[in-house]
Amino acid sequence: MRKLKLIWDFKGPAGQKTAEHHLFHLKEYINVNDLDIFTTGVETLSDMHSLAYLVVDESEMKPIRDSLRPHRGQLYSQN
Repeated sequence: MRKLKLIWDFKGPAGQKTAEHHLFHLKEYINVNDLDIFTTGVETLSDMHSLAYLVVDESEMKPIRDSLRPHRGQLYSQN
């Protein structure tokens, strides 16, 4: 089954802290809704661009996407 990475981008000098804060709320959402999502995180792409993300099975993506409204998504591959 394909997995999708739902992504929220945060830009500017406070992007890293904002992404970390957003991840806290994503984890709250996962717990409150009792979801089987175990892959989440924050990535820093530059000093002015960070992102928060979670990884879902493609079959479960639509209700999560509609509820959380990520900025973008992509296929997830474990490297």
